[in-house]
Amino acid sequence: MAIAIPTMPAVETRERLSDLFAMHHRRVLMAAYRITGSMADAEDIAQSVFLRLTAGDDLAMSNAGSYLYRAAINGALDLLRRRQTESLDSAASVPSQGRGSRPEAEAAAGQLVECLRTALGELSPRAAEMFTLRYVEELDNREIAALMHTSQAVVAVTLHQVRSKLKKRLSEMERGNR
Repeated sequence: MAIAIPTMPAVETRERLSDLFAMHHRRVLMAAYRITGSMADAEDIAQSVFLRLTAGDDLAMSNAGSYLYRAAINGALDLLRRRQTESLDSAASVPSQGRGSRPEAEAAAGQLVECLRTALGELSPRAAEMFTLRYVEELDNREIAALMHTSQAVVAVTLHQVRSKLKKRLSEMERGNR
């Protein structure tokens, strides 16, 4: 016996998708950009997030903004994981430290960003998402807990463990670059 799943009429679907895009595109794009450091990658991620909506009945979800935001973060983290072995060109994503900043300082900051992106790609998806929400998106533990349907204690413990892992991994990478 097959279960009939109600679907939206095509016109309603297009209107709902259009509304979701108008309301959430910028936030989705910027979340992906802050993680990847590349506007081209962020645009690809945002496009894939919204295209996924056209494939199913996800348009009727209760909290579309939260879903799209998390999908953008996860898409960006997935991209970083796929590129772990590639060299990321992150120099463009590191803002100048001001007029007269030293090229050596900018190169070191770019190298740090590249190492951090690589290390983030090595974390579990849930841990990387929590870290990104806390330190890139600057949400507090309460907001992260609500967004990820968990407790503040779990968020705090996970973030502590992630910071320890990242510190250790960045130290290993620094020793390897010497």
